[in-house]
Amino acid sequence: MAALAVALGVGRFAFTPLLPLMLHGGALDIRHGGWLASLNYAGYFLGAIACAALRVDAARMVKTGLALTVLLVLAMGVTDQFWIWAAVRFVTGAVSAWTFVFASQWGLRRLAELGANEWGGVIYTGPGVGIAATGLLVSAAGAHGAYGASAGWIGFGLMSAVLTALVWRAFASTPTMTAASHNMRNTAQSTRAAQPHHAHPHRADALWLIVLYGVPGFGYIITATFLPVIARAALPAGSPWPDLFWPMLGGALVVGALAGARLPGHWDNRTLLAGCYVLQALGIVSGIASPTAGGFAIGSALIGLPFTAITLFAMREARRLHGDDAAGLMGYATAAYGLGQIAGPLVAAPIAAHTGSFTPALLLAAGALLAGAVGLVVVALVRPRPHA
Repeated sequence: MAALAVALGVGRFAFTPLLPLMLHGGALDIRHGGWLASLNYAGYFLGAIACAALRVDAARMVKTGLALTVLLVLAMGVTDQFWIWAAVRFVTGAVSAWTFVFASQWGLRRLAELGANEWGGVIYTGPGVGIAATGLLVSAAGAHGAYGASAGWIGFGLMSAVLTALVWRAFASTPTMTAASHNMRNTAQSTRAAQPHHAHPHRADALWLIVLYGVPGFGYIITATFLPVIARAALPAGSPWPDLFWPMLGGALVVGALAGARLPGHWDNRTLLAGCYVLQALGIVSGIASPTAGGFAIGSALIGLPFTAITLFAMREARRLHGDDAAGLMGYATAAYGLGQIAGPLVAAPIAAHTGSFTPALLLAAGALLAGAVGLVVVALVRPRPHA
């Protein structure tokens, strides 16, 4: 949880509440803000692809990722050069992807070994904790205009350093992943080699997971990148609400991750994902249909509730398909999600700059989520999950 709070909640998503301050300071316009967001997601995509090829100890990768995240967040606060920001956000994206994939692999595997799979939801509350904390801190500081974006980045870097130090020793190489795990893996590989006709019994399922997991990357990212900016434009000047919708989303995310993990394990992950996509589509439409404090609050809750529940269900499906060798599939699925995230700001920022409204891009995102939900239901019906 702490690792994902640092790598995702701060490393990736602190940009969202700090973006209005960066725009206000004159260092960015909305188009360049969109470029920074997409460069971060491009790094995330490449980092996720790299995870499929990396054969390293998961705990070591998580520790490396946490240390680099701290340094990169601090770097955002000590310069105001756009091209340096661009490079930093790109590298931060790659680092957050591999930290996410290997923390997921490490955490879910440890829980399986401990017979405590019901705690999986706690891991995925991490991004919500980071999002809520950064959003509330920016709201508190920005309300008085006393601090700028640079102070925010440095403060979040120091906060991440403290959190990293607290959990550093937990990420030790796990002895349960040595001899016994190698024996199990060798047995599985020998079985597959002896039965070449069934070498990839879940290939089609894995492909559909990768493709359809990419949809919410595009679906949520426009809101996740520009929510405070969208709310500021829609609500009366001086309203205290725009800074609060992002932490609301983070709080809903925590609730959704915990609730998602409590759903019966025999329920099909694909239909659970479809339900999550529909909730996020409704959340996007809520802010469009009612651009008021109430509409944005409902939208933040509906987008946040399934946010990391989507990740939990997708990673759980990857483990169902590939077991302890799921890091590669997790990496490819995360890369597909990253492609959607790259496209989102690149589509939204020019439309907003040209029309003065995010509404067309948001409607497109909601439509993509609904289409993805339909696709998941169809796949679940056509390729039913085998009984245990």
